[in-house]
Amino acid sequence: MAQRNISKKRKFVADGVFFAELNELFTRELAEDGYAGVEVRHTVVRTEIIIRATRTQNVLGEKGRRIRELTALVQTRFGFTAGSVELYAEKVAYRGLCAIAQAESLRYKLLGGLPVRRACYGIIRFVMESQARGCEVIVSGKLRGQRAKAMKFLDGYMVKSGEPKRQYVTSAVRHVLLRQGILGVKVSIMLPHDPTGRTGPKEPQPDVVIVLDPKTEAK
Repeated sequence: MAQRNISKKRKFVADGVFFAELNELFTRELAEDGYAGVEVRHTVVRTEIIIRATRTQNVLGEKGRRIRELTALVQTRFGFTAGSVELYAEKVAYRGLCAIAQAESLRYKLLGGLPVRRACYGIIRFVMESQARGCEVIVSGKLRGQRAKAMKFLDGYMVKSGEPKRQYVTSAVRHVLLRQGILGVKVSIMLPHDPTGRTGPKEPQPDVVIVLDPKTEAK
C-alpha cells in the first residue's frame, strides 16, 4: 500500500487487509481465467503484484489491455501514485497441484450440471495423476433433495496436523450458487516432497525414514 509513517503493528494489519482485499478482487474478476493466487512484493521503487493463473493470456487481455485496466483499478482503489504499482501475470506450472485452480474447476463443473460424484472423482484423478501424495474433496449442501448433507472423497495420503500440514497441504474453499441453494466446496492437496522446491516443499517430512542398504565391506 502507499507508504505512511505508521507503527509496525498497524503496518502488518494494513498489509494483511490489502492482501485480503486484493485477493478477493482477483478471485471475483479472474475466476474464469484460472486465477490461482496473488503475491505482493515491495521494492524500493515500486510495489509489484504477481497474479498466478492457468490462462495468463486471458489475464493480460488483447495487447495487454486487461492488465492495464486492473493496474489502474488497483492504483485508484488503494491510493498508489502513478507508476508506483506494477501488475504481472505468471502461469501456474503445475495446475494439478494447485488447490485454488482445482476448486474453481470443480465449481464450474457443478455449475455446468455435472453430477457431484463424477465431478469430484474427475478432480481427484487429475490431481493424483499430477504426482500429488494425496487429495481430499468435500462438497456440502443440498446435493439431492431438500436435506443438506456433506460428501467426502479421498485418495492417497493426507496429514491432518502439525508442521507437515502447514508445509505440505494446500487447501481452497469455493461456493457454488445453484438453483436449489449454495454448495460449499473444499479441495485439499498434499504436495509431494521435492528437493528442488518446484512441485512441493524442500523440507522432508519428519516422520519419513529412509533405510539405506548396508555397504558391502571390501575383503
